[in-house]
Amino acid sequence: MSNTKEHNMATQNDELPESVHSASMIAYRSAGLGLYGAVIRYLGMPLEKIALYMNSSQVSGDNQLRQAIRLTFQNGKMGGRSSFLTPYKVVGPASGIAWFLQYSVMGMIFQVVDKAMSRTMGIAPMPYGPQLMEEVKNEEASQEESVDLLITLKSCSKIILAPAIAGMVESAVANRAEVQRYYGIQKFSQMEAALNWNPISRLCGPAFLANSSRNFIMSSTSFVITPILYRKYYPQQEKSQASLFWFGLGVNIFVGNAVAITQQALWGRALDYAASGDSIARNIHYKSVIQQGFAKDGRRAFFTVPKWASRVLMNAPVQGTLPWFYNEVLPLGEETVLCTVNKVYSGVVKPSLKKGGGSYSAPSVANAADLNAKIATSPTSE
Repeated sequence: MSNTKEHNMATQNDELPESVHSASMIAYRSAGLGLYGAVIRYLGMPLEKIALYMNSSQVSGDNQLRQAIRLTFQNGKMGGRSSFLTPYKVVGPASGIAWFLQYSVMGMIFQVVDKAMSRTMGIAPMPYGPQLMEEVKNEEASQEESVDLLITLKSCSKIILAPAIAGMVESAVANRAEVQRYYGIQKFSQMEAALNWNPISRLCGPAFLANSSRNFIMSSTSFVITPILYRKYYPQQEKSQASLFWFGLGVNIFVGNAVAITQQALWGRALDYAASGDSIARNIHYKSVIQQGFAKDGRRAFFTVPKWASRVLMNAPVQGTLPWFYNEVLPLGEETVLCTVNKVYSGVVKPSLKKGGGSYSAPSVANAADLNAKIATSPTSE
């Protein structure tokens, strides 16, 4: 079924150069991830605020979840009236843009790095879409026999570097807006003025290191761990859209967030450290943050079941369903997108290239045959 669909897509878009085809798919998938992430994050803003308070030093002792819920919906200072709309008051235009860019840029960077490193190293890219549903036992049996140490090292370096770079870029886009939502717009503006950082530091925002570490973990969970485990080890007869949905949620909850919660707690405590002291704001010293956390709450400073549960409530609705949305929902619109791009390219771009002095030329029969031979023998062909 998937092979027939891929053949139809290739036939309908055979005039598109490979570079245009690849760029169109990356742009479409990235935009789809951005819209999906922004909508789900906004709807779940109360859950995000609860998780932020739970993983900060503003709650301690017993009943931390109750303390976090009270702070989340508290309107104003201590003793103020509670309102369901209070968590949404800290959401400015920058947050909406940052949410969109956070997921779209994360998806785009991961795809670009994955494809670039796969071609450079001569290894297969990460499985995507219908590939997750394919039987891999017979398909990869011959390949597994020829796997050597060098290929293993290449694959390991790629599956570490791709989500690491994606996580860093995601933090560069989104961390500042996350910090703004944590402090509130007015207080964060005062802190930025007091810190007087250079433009790059202002762009990244406070606690960037902890934020990028957390995003690396979650990017690895969504784009590496979930698709690899599901494709290779999930029972073939049980594979479906529903099973991928729940499998992705399970990996996110019990693997990704179980580790990422420590970095989320470090991020929250680092922001509290930056806002404490004699001045309006101070630079973060991670060693002091960790030492103070252990001195005050011990291991509970960075991991408790309530902290993990609040993190799951905030993150799982979007990040946990991302593998399902990315691999099952987005492919449904790819054929329409490619047909539209093909029409634009054939009707506008190609004629302009021909008029521009022959910079466009159709591939010769010999070149086409050579290209087909390379594709057939390439380990990175999709």
